[in-house]
Amino acid sequence: MIANMYDTLIIGSGPAGMTAALYASRANLKVGLIERGVPGGQMNNTADIENYPGFESISGPDLSMKMYEPLEKFGVENIYAFVQHIEEHGTFKRVITEEGSFDAKTVILATGAVHRLLDVPGEAVYNSRGVSYCAVCDGAFFRNQDIVVVGGGDSAVEEAVYLTQFANSVTIVHRRDELRAQQVLQQRAFQNDKINFAWNKTVQEIKGDERQVTGVVLKDTQTGVLSEMNCGAVFIYVGLDPMTEMVKDLGVTDEAGWVVTNQQMGTSLPGLYAVGDIRQKDLRQITTAVGDGAIAGQEVYNYIISHN
Repeated sequence: MIANMYDTLIIGSGPAGMTAALYASRANLKVGLIERGVPGGQMNNTADIENYPGFESISGPDLSMKMYEPLEKFGVENIYAFVQHIEEHGTFKRVITEEGSFDAKTVILATGAVHRLLDVPGEAVYNSRGVSYCAVCDGAFFRNQDIVVVGGGDSAVEEAVYLTQFANSVTIVHRRDELRAQQVLQQRAFQNDKINFAWNKTVQEIKGDERQVTGVVLKDTQTGVLSEMNCGAVFIYVGLDPMTEMVKDLGVTDEAGWVVTNQQMGTSLPGLYAVGDIRQKDLRQITTAVGDGAIAGQEVYNYIISHN
């Protein structure tokens, strides 16, 4: 066995990765946490979190640090690197990065997913100031306001319906003249008096007053005519992309790139686990990521004990 062998290498230090590291290190395993940025992942882009148990309200960066602090106590080794790919080497895995390769008995994938962007003026400027990608996270901040939801799939329609409990009105902006969502979801939206539709429209710009979003510029996909719509928030649901490039050749993802796991977070490849937003799942929240991480952190211990 290789001398500098980790018991587990965790790729990604969002809430799922940090929780997995905590559980594995508390089990006295040798744990390496590979991250190319600061701990917390997308939590660091959230100004206020109000749906995490134990906190009435806490900023994303503050919660990230609270999750990270115990890891040092239990000896988790931080490795700052970008993972290029993972190789299977019989009884162990080799993680290849631009900083070199690292070997481990088990690997936990916690790289998450990224929201597809509209890539229009104002989107980056007003991120967390009216531009959001998570209604469950941020919807309550826009009570009694007019809200725009961009997209026509399941997520867009589900979140639009969810937002009606807070908003004065919700307008679904879709580039086509019909939704792509399941019929049952479409029916709920059509029957909701608070939901309006802007068909055959794309968002060309998100406008604001330098503090927060004030409206959007829309383009008609058939005529090319531009128009403006006032709103207090823009929720964008044009898709998510899982960050699974490093395992695309291992046969552990579905057709869309999401990692398929069992209830123990194990993939079809023994010793390879996945947690958090990278998984094929319905709800992607901090709380569900933490749950995934706890299970995987315990499971790598069970796997190592059973293979010694």
